[in-house]
Amino acid sequence: QLNEDVERVSENPTEEREGEMGVHEDSSSVILADGELGTTTPSMRFSKTCLKNVFSVILLFIYLLLMAVAVFLVYQTISDFREKLKHPVMSVTYNEVSLYDAPGIAFYPGKARLLSCKHHYYDRIPPLINPGQPGDIECTTQRINYTDPFTNQTMKYALVVQGPRDVKKRELVFLQFHLNETDQDFSAIDYLLFSSFQEFVSSPEKAKFMKDCESSYSSWKFSAGFRTWVKMSLVKTKEEDGSETVEFKQETSVVNYIDQRTKPRSDQLFFVVFEWKDPFIQTVQDIITANPWNMIALLCGIFLALFKAADFAKLSVKWMIKIRRRHLKRTRQVTNHIS
Repeated sequence: QLNEDVERVSENPTEEREGEMGVHEDSSSVILADGELGTTTPSMRFSKTCLKNVFSVILLFIYLLLMAVAVFLVYQTISDFREKLKHPVMSVTYNEVSLYDAPGIAFYPGKARLLSCKHHYYDRIPPLINPGQPGDIECTTQRINYTDPFTNQTMKYALVVQGPRDVKKRELVFLQFHLNETDQDFSAIDYLLFSSFQEFVSSPEKAKFMKDCESSYSSWKFSAGFRTWVKMSLVKTKEEDGSETVEFKQETSVVNYIDQRTKPRSDQLFFVVFEWKDPFIQTVQDIITANPWNMIALLCGIFLALFKAADFAKLSVKWMIKIRRRHLKRTRQVTNHIS
């Protein structure tokens, strides 16, 4: 009956204002109308609140997932950084030059004798006029004796020759050796290359300098009866402690020498040519690709995202608790009002 009165009041507000009901009935109608609203509106509010809570829970799980992904990224970043520290990458750079520092060429001729030594340009080597006969020695040479660095007992004799410098003019050094007799089945002359002939000249202890070179550099051979063409390239290697080592790479081609002398000879002739392969000095060094600053910036960004996600989750939980308390409070108010 009270609900019917409320519906009648809501449908006929004019009659209510005209005074068909008393003050007591009017006040009771208003109270009942509020009671009716209290029975319908909270359900709508509850559905909206439930929807908001579900949406907040979904957002909370999404941010928890993002936090887990961020933690995994932190772990992966630190692991990659440690792995890159253990395995540096080899970096190769090429520095183009027009003039090399003249290398030193140390020959160990034994019983062989140097007949001629000349500098030529543009790969133009004129034919030999008197092969096997002494000729012009236009190269800068020095002779030195020192003890073998591996035995410290055997004396070694080395002939040190200044190598080519001008790479753009394709400067080369052409040498001819002669060996009158040999007690071996194969005739060959050993040689080694070191980076600077000037360092050898200015060294106060040339014997020690040559011992160090022989200990550090590899030695090669060129045979008798052939023209051996050696093309050199320079490789510098930077070590982890900052020191720099120098070594030579060479490409060797051998051409048979046709002896056109009138009388057959039992002596041996050696011909060797030294030339730079290209104007590039190759520099090799180990580079750690892991940049600590990049890693620190990435970690800062990840931790910032973690803190933001945690802060959002905290606020979401507080908001859900607040909404729940507000809903319970309104429910109690409506219940008390109806009572």
